[in-house]
Amino acid sequence: MAAKSLLHSPPSLEPSCFLASQSNLIKFRKTRLGFRLRNQIEPIKWGESLSYSSRGGEEMKKKTTTTKQEQRGSVVRCMAEGIERRILMGGREEAKVLVAERYKVVGLLACVMCLCNADRVVMSVAVVPLAAKYGWSSSFLGIVQSSFLWGYIFSSVIGGALVDKYGGKRVLAWGVALWSLSTLLTPWAASHSTASLLAVRAFFGLAEGVAMPSMSTLSSRWFPSHERASAVGICMAGFHLGNVVGLLLTPIMLSTIGISGPFILFSFLGLLWLTTWASAVTNDPQDSPFISKPELRLIQAGKTDSLVKKGNPLPSLQLLLSKLPSWAIIIANVTNNWGYFVLLSWMPIYFRTVFDVNLKQAAWFSAVPWGTMAICGYVAGKASDSLIKAGYSLTLVRKIMQSIGFIGPGVSLLCLNHAKSPTVAALLITVALSLSSFSQAGFLLNIQEIAPDCAGFLHGIANSAGTLAAIISTIGTGYFVQWLGSFQAFLTVTAGLYFATTIFWNRSLCGAI
Repeated sequence: MAAKSLLHSPPSLEPSCFLASQSNLIKFRKTRLGFRLRNQIEPIKWGESLSYSSRGGEEMKKKTTTTKQEQRGSVVRCMAEGIERRILMGGREEAKVLVAERYKVVGLLACVMCLCNADRVVMSVAVVPLAAKYGWSSSFLGIVQSSFLWGYIFSSVIGGALVDKYGGKRVLAWGVALWSLSTLLTPWAASHSTASLLAVRAFFGLAEGVAMPSMSTLSSRWFPSHERASAVGICMAGFHLGNVVGLLLTPIMLSTIGISGPFILFSFLGLLWLTTWASAVTNDPQDSPFISKPELRLIQAGKTDSLVKKGNPLPSLQLLLSKLPSWAIIIANVTNNWGYFVLLSWMPIYFRTVFDVNLKQAAWFSAVPWGTMAICGYVAGKASDSLIKAGYSLTLVRKIMQSIGFIGPGVSLLCLNHAKSPTVAALLITVALSLSSFSQAGFLLNIQEIAPDCAGFLHGIANSAGTLAAIISTIGTGYFVQWLGSFQAFLTVTAGLYFATTIFWNRSLCGAI
């Protein structure tokens, strides 16, 4: 097998990390760069496969039972293969490549995820002066905030299916172009009429619905399985930093340029990113003219879903919904979006109404939690990859990460009801969002593992269900606040939902260990 040749072949048959001339570097324990050479590679124990395909599970069992004789030989792992070989032993061709191509791809994905979320957050801050200017009520504020989700709910499934068929590069490029255009048109629509504003925001959501399925599919194709959680962690770190960028820059732009300022800035950045993306990335590493052969072999050898073929027909909706793990992912996405959009849409208003802080202070208090969430999301990804390399099963790791990602926020939101100062409230929200980022190494990665041949489609279904929950929670918060005069009741409901979903998630995946 091609996937087997890199990690498990004897050096006489596969000199993938060295020149054919048997370099003298083999004799040394360390090279000049400090990379340690190993005389034996321990196979990664992936545990029982979560894929619906029985062939995939059998193939993984064959890989993990490779004999010790096949594992002998010196192999330079990971970055040593991509960098040290080029510097110490390379010719002219190897010397040209200094940064692994997959890191360039994940960097661009992190940037666009940052823009994706920053474009959403602009409206969460700008809606405050807009409401004062046009006299909107709290209940109507919820409608304006949720209008983005009206389009998002429809494009998730369609966008996921398009990603599976055409690849993430093209679909994501069109999405960025369209949502940048709608961002640019938002201030004009607000000044024209409320109907045009709601229509433009709905179109904005329609364009942004392709971002998550595209990111998920591209990261699964460009990274081996034991690096995938870290890659997604980097992408989602960019996504959460978009909150920080949007919350901090928008008040400054509003006070210096006016309402149109932040919308013009972020739409321009989206179009600037698009010019780089179009020429630098391919849907699959095999099609990239820039990737080196050692890196390509490393990616292909580290895939557990390598048997998935392009062009497979999408499974029926009935088949997907007949699987309990599918429901676990859908309900986890519902809960995650419910809590996430409550905090995203209402935190500036929460700090202003509950603690009477001004808009700039509210932005700062709201921005800090998202920054720590970005860091914790990456930490969760690295921890997940480390547990998998240590031999823990994929299912157990996903359970651990998801439990942390839901129980932690639930407890924090209950404590938030008793916060007496904006500092304490900001601290509790920071803890809630930081721990919720562990879900990225839970249900978000599990999509690729249980249905690799239709991950975009399943992701779209889960996103649509989650978007419906986000609409209900965003509008519901406005009505609850207007009706009861406080945020406490809705925070308690959200905490209860976190706890209930944690129980369902762990019970629904018991049979897969």
